[in-house]
Amino acid sequence: MDSNDDTEDVALFDTEEETANRPKKSKIRHPVASFFHLFFRVSAIIVYLLCEFFSSSFIACMVTIILLLSCDFWAVKNVTGRLMVGLRWWNHIDEDGNSHWVFESRKASSQENNPISEAESRIFWLGLVTCPVLWVIFAFSALFSFRVKWLAVVTMGVVLQGANLYGYIRCKVGSRKNLTSMATSYLGKQFLRQNTGGDQTS
Repeated sequence: MDSNDDTEDVALFDTEEETANRPKKSKIRHPVASFFHLFFRVSAIIVYLLCEFFSSSFIACMVTIILLLSCDFWAVKNVTGRLMVGLRWWNHIDEDGNSHWVFESRKASSQENNPISEAESRIFWLGLVTCPVLWVIFAFSALFSFRVKWLAVVTMGVVLQGANLYGYIRCKVGSRKNLTSMATSYLGKQFLRQNTGGDQTS
């Protein structure tokens, strides 16, 4: 546990190499979880886009969208992440009243007995990444079109789905230091590639 960061990274994927050569099943093993992983978040987006065509009540639209977003947050955080990709993040309060965030991923030994489906993994990450991006676009659209009353709704979408995205990225990648090192490594590779390409063309 980091002393300056009240988080705990439980590395249950011990090494990438141990599982790289093991074949992954592409069959959807949890169809119900896969369905609800997309159902609530896609439904919230559809209701947001179409509710004004079917209802003149802003309150009814807002309540429906927030309920769908809340159901999605709970389902993704507590059910679909654990079943579909073997990841989980949560918070606990210790005896001293300090809050600790825990980011877990399934142990390599558990993966051998219960391998992750490649199809489910793609569904999980596609839905997890795409929908928050759409809510960010909706937020800018509402802001620039002066639809102020919808800003609270789209902000809820950004916060709830962005929280799950951040939590699962921490589970997959590890600590905040690992995130920083990955970003630095990526930028370094891009910089080196551009310089190498520039030298070759000159």
